[in-house]
Amino acid sequence: MLYLKGLVVELGGKTVIKGVDLQVNREELALLMGPNGSGKSTLLHAIVGDKRCRVVSGSLVFNGAELTSLTMEERVRLGLGLGFQFPPRLKGVRLRSLVLRILEKKGLSKDEAERVLEEYSRLLRLEGLLDKDFNVGFSGGEAKRAELMLTLLQNPLLLLLDEPDSGVDVENLALMGSAISRYLSSNGRAAILITHTGYIARHVKASEAHVMIDGRIVCSGDPEEMVSNIMEHGFEACVNCRRAKR
Repeated sequence: MLYLKGLVVELGGKTVIKGVDLQVNREELALLMGPNGSGKSTLLHAIVGDKRCRVVSGSLVFNGAELTSLTMEERVRLGLGLGFQFPPRLKGVRLRSLVLRILEKKGLSKDEAERVLEEYSRLLRLEGLLDKDFNVGFSGGEAKRAELMLTLLQNPLLLLLDEPDSGVDVENLALMGSAISRYLSSNGRAAILITHTGYIARHVKASEAHVMIDGRIVCSGDPEEMVSNIMEHGFEACVNCRRAKR
């Protein structure tokens, strides 16, 4: 579904992504891990077409289409969806109204949209927030759950999630993991999920894990093994392992 080859990306005049190769197939969930500032978020923003991220060289192919010349809107229409690490606050825009607007633009009738809203708000325990302004006064975990709901309801083929587990307690991690797994189980969808802590990996079934350091993917392998090793030894262990293999 997604194929990156030798991808180099600049952000603010600085080369942040330094030749990334990555492939994600249908029905796969890829974990992307790495220390702060390693380029993980920039990679997702480059895939979805953030204007600040300039692709210098390399291939960026989604479902057979080269994305480099396409706008963000065009990429979203092809089936990309990004859940932000720091979702914005929208004063005067209630969560209920925002969700119903998204669903109606997707072609659902008012009754269908109301049903889907009820289902997802119950699944992610957001019923008490529906009539509040989006993300205004939300806790960190509430903001993450609301952002996940909005992203899932856009119905993307490839789900790009930027640290959905940061600031989320253990109970709500399980809720979010269940929602993500349920979404990916239908219609051949796929996902890239950035996680700094790795805790959400206990609640989703990942196909592969990748570690990014200084703009490069330095290690890939079994998600369970890699998350366990990183939590015990830190990301420096990935760098040392790579050096030893050389």
